[in-house]
Amino acid sequence: MTFHIRKPVQVSRRSVLKGAGTLMSLPLLDAMLTSNGLAAEATAAAPIRTAYLFTPNGVIMPSWTPKKDGSDYVLSETLKPLEPFKSEINVLSGLAQDNGRAKGDGPGDHARSASSFLTGAHPVKTAGADIRVGVSADQVAAEAIGSQTRLPSLEIGIERGRSSGNCDSGYSCAYSSAISWKTEHTPMAKEIVPQLVFDRLFGTEQGTPEERARRAKYRRSILDLVADDASRLDKTLGQTDRRKLDEYFTSVREIETRIEQAQKSAELEKPDFEIPDGIPSDLTQHIRLMYDLLVMAFRTDSTRIATFMLANEGSNQRYEPVGVKEGHHQLSHHRDKEDMVADLRKIDHYLVEQFAYFLQKMRDTKEGEDSLLDNSMIVYGSGLGDGNRHRHDDLPIVLAGRGGGTIQPGRHIRYEQETPLNNLFLAMLHRVGANVENFGDSNGVLKEIDA
Repeated sequence: MTFHIRKPVQVSRRSVLKGAGTLMSLPLLDAMLTSNGLAAEATAAAPIRTAYLFTPNGVIMPSWTPKKDGSDYVLSETLKPLEPFKSEINVLSGLAQDNGRAKGDGPGDHARSASSFLTGAHPVKTAGADIRVGVSADQVAAEAIGSQTRLPSLEIGIERGRSSGNCDSGYSCAYSSAISWKTEHTPMAKEIVPQLVFDRLFGTEQGTPEERARRAKYRRSILDLVADDASRLDKTLGQTDRRKLDEYFTSVREIETRIEQAQKSAELEKPDFEIPDGIPSDLTQHIRLMYDLLVMAFRTDSTRIATFMLANEGSNQRYEPVGVKEGHHQLSHHRDKEDMVADLRKIDHYLVEQFAYFLQKMRDTKEGEDSLLDNSMIVYGSGLGDGNRHRHDDLPIVLAGRGGGTIQPGRHIRYEQETPLNNLFLAMLHRVGANVENFGDSNGVLKEIDA
């Protein structure tokens, strides 16, 4: 019997599979890592991915903040779902976003907390077209490195936003609906429909809405569309890469199936309120699908920068998966009533559980000897600490990942009160190659996170 050994070939990191007007990005393969393709014994610097995950209305801080500092800290009640990742996260206490405060503008803390969260800037109080705040950290990074990927950045969310109208005491709805700002005057619209995020990632979004809808009606799996190109690539790869490609295709097919099921479920559901087309009616399903798509975006290097709003600021989302039927914003003004505080603890815990789901997916995705989580910097937090009192200091912030080996995780770091949150963002910007001198009210970088 004669055995034919495949000679590995070099594959470009920007390689895509093509078919029927579709482009499908590829995960990181060993054949992409070295000039001779023999990457099984080689290492290469993977790109650093950055995600900013925003949760609204603050949290119950006594249940969030660990009591001990340093590496031997114990995770709090709210953060307990992150126990499997304790060695891969830093809990950061004491950080503040000063420009979320009124500064003479009166009420409107929710709008200010979202709009200042990533911009570090104070929004102009207006409900008209003359909105202005600042360029957000993700877009500063996108300006520096966005050209290296097909999508400079990705903005996703759970709730549809509005770009006009008054949503909070004279502040435009744009301020509450967006944390990502391209310019001082231009918020980045987030996508909340899983199918449309999928289409963006795999290049199927071209054409008018009517054309896209027509294609969707007769859509086959994207894997069927690129099957011929995939088969040709498979013949050039080594055994390890063929296995990676098969795992990747399986995960893509799984997401497609779940999107289809979610859409069918939304069509069959008979709620007492309107559900926009294509949005899963089950909140957990919706959040996890969006997290899975975010993992896919990073895995395929379609983008290295993303924001995810788990709800708009001031959202009155009902968290029925954990038995909370009152609106989130309404509960956040709890006035220390124990039953309302208890419901808020359930919401906080639930959202951290979904964050843990995302971290597990990131850790399970391997890049050479490391994981996607190792090569990422993920901020999870809120622009408010105590939502009842609208506090913009001592914000609830978790930093996950090792930033490509530049961050030392595994600690609860307690900073001096009023340390600018923007010091963290500045440190993160430097790590991805956006070498700005300052950001917002930063007065340095958070050196304590350094590896």
